[in-house]
Amino acid sequence: MRKLRNDELDRISVEEYKVADKTPIIVVLDNIRSLNNIGSVFRTGDGLKIEAVYLCGITATPPNKDIHKTALGATESVDWKYFKETKQAVAELKEKGYIIASVEQAENSTSLEKYEVSTDKKYALIFGHEVKGVAQDIVSASDICIEIPQFGTKHSFNISVSVGIVLWEFFRKIKF
Repeated sequence: MRKLRNDELDRISVEEYKVADKTPIIVVLDNIRSLNNIGSVFRTGDGLKIEAVYLCGITATPPNKDIHKTALGATESVDWKYFKETKQAVAELKEKGYIIASVEQAENSTSLEKYEVSTDKKYALIFGHEVKGVAQDIVSASDICIEIPQFGTKHSFNISVSVGIVLWEFFRKIKF
């Protein structure tokens, strides 16, 4: 077995990414503090060819050297948009027909593995502040809350890990 070189991975260019069919998902970041987490979301989003990342509230925006450090150029391929308030992003997404899904521990949440993803729907997946989570007004405005099952002592995963878990599960259910 031999590790592949980057030039053997057959990846598309930024220009090809921009015009390629996308996975019908927009990730919404609700007041994320960590620039490394933001960069990681872009990189994961690029890897699964999502439509866009919506950056809201205190969430920093590109160009930013600390975001770039983990995004490794994915801020150039993945479309993004900034909203001063997350509720503005949610209103726009609802108007465009997206299912609004907050990833949060909430009453009547649906466990991620049990959530039925439809291949003919568009999804906005909202991830919240590293300590406070998704704001209550956004949870209340959501169509559904999806919870990632956990079995240890901690109450949550790191935001970049949560995004990776949820995006992969949605991608897998949509594409395979």
